[in-house]
Amino acid sequence: MRYFLCVIGMVMIVEGLPYFAFPDKMKPWLQKLMEIPNPSLRRMGFGLMVAGLALVYIGRS
Repeated sequence: MRYFLCVIGMVMIVEGLPYFAFPDKMKPWLQKLMEIPNPSLRRMGFGLMVAGLALVYIGRS
């Protein structure tokens, strides 16, 4: 459980970094994100999940 909490904490740090470091550049990027159709976002999210799963698998080996 401690390892899981560390991983979630690291993900939160990485996710929050662009908003903290570049808030003025994140707003237009988020507006562009709203224009992407839902099926494309789903495919992109699925691809990222598969890539993350692969990295976890490689890291555990």
